[in-house]
Amino acid sequence: MWTNVQFTGSLGPNASERLFTTGWPADWHVVWYLVPTTPQSGAPQVEWEVAVERYEADHATYWITVKNLTAATISYEARYAVLN
Repeated sequence: MWTNVQFTGSLGPNASERLFTTGWPADWHVVWYLVPTTPQSGAPQVEWEVAVERYEADHATYWITVKNLTAATISYEARYAVLN
């Protein structure tokens, strides 16, 4: 298993954005997660959804939608872990 940061970014209050990364081997099991880097106390700060799409028999694209759940600008890291 290995992990790394794929994207860093910031989002304005209640904003969302869609990111993508392509060229991943289709037979890998990749887990995506988001980590706020401007911590605030209280409720969750971000939510995310991940969709995978094969564009060739051997390669995949991951689409990551990030949403800021706060009334303040936040910064985040989009990280991944390859499990095989």
